[in-house]
Amino acid sequence: MTDTMRAARFDQRARTLTVTDVPVPPLGPMDVLVKVQACGICLSDVHLIDGSLPGMLPELTPGHEAAGVIEALGESVQGWQVGQRVAMTGGKPCLGCANCVRGRVDECLQFMIMGFAYDGAWAEYIAVPSFTLTPVPDHVPIEQAAILADAVSTPYAGLIDRAGLKAGETVGLWGIGGLGVHAVQIARMVGAATIIAVDPNEAARERALVMGADHALDPSSQDVQSEVMRLTGGLGLDVAVDLFGANAVLAQGLTCLGRFGRLLMVGLSFEPLQLGPGVVLGIQSQSVLGHLGYQKRHLDELVDLVASGRLDVSGSISDVLPLEDVGRGVERLANKEGNPVRLVVNPELG
Repeated sequence: MTDTMRAARFDQRARTLTVTDVPVPPLGPMDVLVKVQACGICLSDVHLIDGSLPGMLPELTPGHEAAGVIEALGESVQGWQVGQRVAMTGGKPCLGCANCVRGRVDECLQFMIMGFAYDGAWAEYIAVPSFTLTPVPDHVPIEQAAILADAVSTPYAGLIDRAGLKAGETVGLWGIGGLGVHAVQIARMVGAATIIAVDPNEAARERALVMGADHALDPSSQDVQSEVMRLTGGLGLDVAVDLFGANAVLAQGLTCLGRFGRLLMVGLSFEPLQLGPGVVLGIQSQSVLGHLGYQKRHLDELVDLVASGRLDVSGSISDVLPLEDVGRGVERLANKEGNPVRLVVNPELG
């Protein structure tokens, strides 16, 4: 291999995204160099580029949903082989905070997100710590493995662990985009009794029903609270999830909760929270839960679920683009051209 590679570099000051030649990243003793074969374009990448979600570096390579094959191993890496297919977590612990020093790296206080705090995978190669890797079986398409590392794992961890969704419970999902469509599938897989999708976009509502939602509501023309109460027999939701990222969504979700209900915040927003009278939360014993990302075990579990056929994300790959077209992919996602679930970059394409 050569000393240079192609990568998409984002300059935060100039607000420009340019595919250019850069050095191949060096390897530390415990690092692995991965040849990227697929990396998703996420809405958080769009927000990075439009300036509404800041990165940690003046210039960096975005991309945090990646999979590929191992190209080279650091001198101290064991248990991995060159040529092995892998996915990787979309971040890494800082290794310097109070929790990391104590060995509690899964509880890192300053978790570093790939493509925001360090260079990501909109590139031909990426260097990552070996402990962030998950093996990908040969029969699992590499594009599907890549999107597991956020588009699927974030709602999976949010619903399963943070909100504690259980079989037989009712769930409402606001925003059926790249995260929401997988939240529908996960809720179905867990055994939610009633799944209600809420989205003003007709194509998104139709997609939710195809993926397993029981009902799909249009908040622009329907009284969502009244409909939710009707559909749940007046009991309300056990779990309401904001996958869009807006105070209005959270406030509406809260009005749809039943007693002991949980309101989960998955979508990112800088808006101040205004949810109504706090006394309601106390009287109804309701919870408001923040959520970001996932743990390494969630990615491992999802690869196993896809490999075994328990979870099918094949319909989520809307298009695969060459690296040179990543800027156009960002535009397509930002403008919802064709209502894509996930656009994926493959640097091996010409």
